[in-house]
Amino acid sequence: MRIVITGGGTGGHIYPALALVKEIKRIAPESEFLYIGTEKGLESDIVPREGIPFQTIEITGFKRKLSLDNAKTIWRFINGTSKAKKMIKEFKADIVIGTGGYVAGPVVYAGAKLNIPCIIHEQNSVPGLTNKFLSRYAEKVGIAFQEAASFFPSEKVEFVGNPRASEVANHSPVNPLASLGLKPGRKTVLIVGGSRGAKPINEAFLGSLKETAGHDWQYLYVTGSVHYDNVMEKVKEAGNPENVSIQPFLHNMPDVLHHVDLIVTRAGATTIAEITALGVPAVLIPSPYVTNNHQEKNALALEMNGAAVLRKEKDVTSEVLMQDIQSILSEESKWKEMKEASLSLGVPDASSRLYKLMDSLIKSNK
Repeated sequence: MRIVITGGGTGGHIYPALALVKEIKRIAPESEFLYIGTEKGLESDIVPREGIPFQTIEITGFKRKLSLDNAKTIWRFINGTSKAKKMIKEFKADIVIGTGGYVAGPVVYAGAKLNIPCIIHEQNSVPGLTNKFLSRYAEKVGIAFQEAASFFPSEKVEFVGNPRASEVANHSPVNPLASLGLKPGRKTVLIVGGSRGAKPINEAFLGSLKETAGHDWQYLYVTGSVHYDNVMEKVKEAGNPENVSIQPFLHNMPDVLHHVDLIVTRAGATTIAEITALGVPAVLIPSPYVTNNHQEKNALALEMNGAAVLRKEKDVTSEVLMQDIQSILSEESKWKEMKEASLSLGVPDASSRLYKLMDSLIKSNK
């Protein structure tokens, strides 16, 4: 099987693609891959480090208002499609998989115009413009949220989950809490605002830092590298309770997720896939600065199913945050119900489902 994969711009598009590659290598180790991304995107750093052949095209997104840049984007799309066609032909691809981001547009479109089977994967509950456009040309659309189905042609939609869930669920790490200055076996709350942190989440937690010393559970507080120094200055003023570990960044987040009891975080697609695969109850504080407000809709899907508490950023205070944490962890029955609800939404075999969809599509097109 010769597979072209494309997707970029953010980790939310790249990591599901890499998780899928790992699963395919496990099931069909003879498979060959070509990843097409952009030179300036995050994928240009991450993908080559995984040992996956990588080539680039140039593409940018459309502005939502009239702009000369949109004319340049159209030219780049046409040029990118031409280059992608050449790459796909030379690689002799059996299938093209797009996981989102601007770069997926010309690559999947090129594959479709070459009559090669194409699949797009949508990680969020509300799809972006690229996947909406590509759904006209792809033969199948894999979704990670049932709520996304209404945005695509019904005959093309397959619920597969997010491949990142498989990577996390099939991982059995040694408990890392002791290495982070915490006690293994004690109930643990992970507070993290994403790789760069989130100032409103930081401020809410810092405001209640003194209160945490009286809790039966412990906290792993990840500030984000850009906020760490400022946070530590405030911690000195408030005192640093022994049951709070403060870290700028975690390189082993999947390991940690296996050993926490509650997470306070944003509601990106990768995060949702990971926590539902493991059944981690959550307080979700969506970023209001994302396209189509998709994080809030991701979070709402979990809240409606009893797996999470949704708090809008503007409503989060130290008092609200502590009340949410205490109401979940101080009531064992409520925590268990949320854990079961989260697990019921998880798709730990997502990578396998997407592989089977690919395999059947290739066979049906021969």
